Amino acid sequence: MPSRAPVLRCRASREASPVTSQVEVSESTEDEPLPVPPQGEGKRVTKLDRVVIRFAGDSGDGMQLTGDRFTTETAGFGNDLSTLPNFPAEIRAPAGTLPGVSSFQLHFADHDILTPGDAPHVLVAMNPAALKANLGDVPRGAEIIVNTDEFTKRALAKVGYAADPLGDGALDAYSVHPVPLTTLTVEALKDSGLARKDAERAKNMFALGLLSWMYHRPTEGTERFLRVKFANKPDIAEANVTAFRAGWNYGETTEDFAVSYEVAPATAAFPPGRYRNISGNLALAYGLVAASEQSGLPLFLGSYPITPASDILHELSKHKNFGVRTFQAEDEIAGIGAALGAAFGGSLGVTTTSGPGVALKSETIGLAVSLELPLLVIDIQRGGPSTGLPTKTEQADLLQAMYGRNGEAPVPIVAPATAADCFTAALEAARIALTYRTPVFLLSDGYLANGSEPWRIPEPDELPDLRVPFATEPNRPDGSFWPYLRDPETLARPWAVPGTPGLEHRVGGIEKQDGTGNISYDPANHDHMVRIRQAKIDGIAVPDLAVDDPSGEAGLLVLGWGSTYGPIAAAVRRVRASGGQVAQAHLRHLNPFPANLGEVLARYDRVLVPEMNLGQLAHLLRAKYLVDAQSFTQVTGLPFKAEQLADALTAQLEVQS
Repeated sequence: MPSRAPVLRCRASREASPVTSQVEVSESTEDEPLPVPPQGEGKRVTKLDRVVIRFAGDSGDGMQLTGDRFTTETAGFGNDLSTLPNFPAEIRAPAGTLPGVSSFQLHFADHDILTPGDAPHVLVAMNPAALKANLGDVPRGAEIIVNTDEFTKRALAKVGYAADPLGDGALDAYSVHPVPLTTLTVEALKDSGLARKDAERAKNMFALGLLSWMYHRPTEGTERFLRVKFANKPDIAEANVTAFRAGWNYGETTEDFAVSYEVAPATAAFPPGRYRNISGNLALAYGLVAASEQSGLPLFLGSYPITPASDILHELSKHKNFGVRTFQAEDEIAGIGAALGAAFGGSLGVTTTSGPGVALKSETIGLAVSLELPLLVIDIQRGGPSTGLPTKTEQADLLQAMYGRNGEAPVPIVAPATAADCFTAALEAARIALTYRTPVFLLSDGYLANGSEPWRIPEPDELPDLRVPFATEPNRPDGSFWPYLRDPETLARPWAVPGTPGLEHRVGGIEKQDGTGNISYDPANHDHMVRIRQAKIDGIAVPDLAVDDPSGEAGLLVLGWGSTYGPIAAAVRRVRASGGQVAQAHLRHLNPFPANLGEVLARYDRVLVPEMNLGQLAHLLRAKYLVDAQSFTQVTGLPFKAEQLADALTAQLEVQS
């Protein structure tokens, strides 16, 4: 895997100034509001086991950068964490409007956690639109930090506020901190030489400094980051550092913030090792590089930019030192065509896209099935149909991956469960493609792609050996070479690199005769080829499905796939904590299914399948195994909430009893 990846050690020490005031300890359960800061007392420190923070503002307010920096320092501190970036699809939506609101939610804890949190304990609202768009998710008693400078009559009217919510009692149920972030930032930068408009842009760093003080986050790493990011504009770099420090000092000195909070490192949540914070797309890119290294094959990516998959193209383009070649094609069809051509030439061919791109690539995927060449098709799913919701998440491409080609064209399907798991899933997809000479779908989604969590960097000897031999000599007694003479165990055909002496052969989209590879219109041969390609996919070796059923007496199985893992597991924890008995299993391999899946399903009285679609996996299960799998679905563009799934599981248990 890439050895130059930046590393965050799980137990890094806090770099911010230590607080020596009185310390209180408070433990909270999932989605319970945090303690309200006491009024009229000196600065105190309250210890918490977990916190959910949401930064929200206009799409030009830098909320994603702010959240990312807070996340990076939190990972370095050693907390377990999970994030949920949420941003508009428009490049620049109208300022101050509801469609233009961008947010970043971070859940961090002193123990292992599974989701970005159902609801924020702290909301930072940079303008009225951010407040209105997010207030419905904020529980009573939570803290709200608002930038009062933006609550003008015009800004309030733009989002439909008839009166200022900061003064009409609408926020009495919350602990509100009105802070003139813009004014304070401009004042802190009055000697910087920047124009007022440029100085105002640093208000997100002021907010980051304030939250860093509130939660005792390290500070030196952010200051280094800012100086590197704006190395060519040192005045801008120093202005951002100054604003960041001013925010931290404001928290330390103002009377409005009487309490700061400590969330200890999650020392028991992580096995020993080297850790870093990683997003799903970054983990996927690193997994592809690792697959290239472990297979000894050059990596070729043929791609066309599309949200939310473009980051993989951006990242892989940085790794030419690992022999990676990236080709930004003129369209989706050209991208996959180049990747398939690279596979024909002996490379690890990869194409990345989202659902609309898969539709365009479908004919070439069918060609790859016919050619029987290894090809990785990475689908970072988003809301559809058509252009749909480019920046929102969904799991609705499963049936497209399963059946979205003409003719009988079976393709293996692999789905990662978490952001960090995208690394391992990429290696598994490469194993299947290379071993069985077939295109493979990897189904991630926008939630995994943009979300992040701690990832233990594996040692090189922990990675699988993916080397496969090329054909180097004739495979027939008469000295000829048959391109479709199959391995009896895997049914894979030989992989002969063009130009190998004596191994000249022809491939193409017209049906071939098994063995010789000659064009064939013979009905019996076509029937044979269709069945043997299906048998090859059905025979892929995948691990048995593991079931988490501590009591062994559960009558309800909740079965998921892909990014639903975190919310499902969090919901199962809640139900079990309240005395309910429920089993959980999660599918990584969706084609072929694990060999024991039928037996697992038959073991339980009821099966519930949560999906971010209208029941696609449940449809496949009912058709193949004749089980009464019940769907629990949503297509909101957002991941499930743990509480929502816990309620669904509880309802199933009540029906069962």
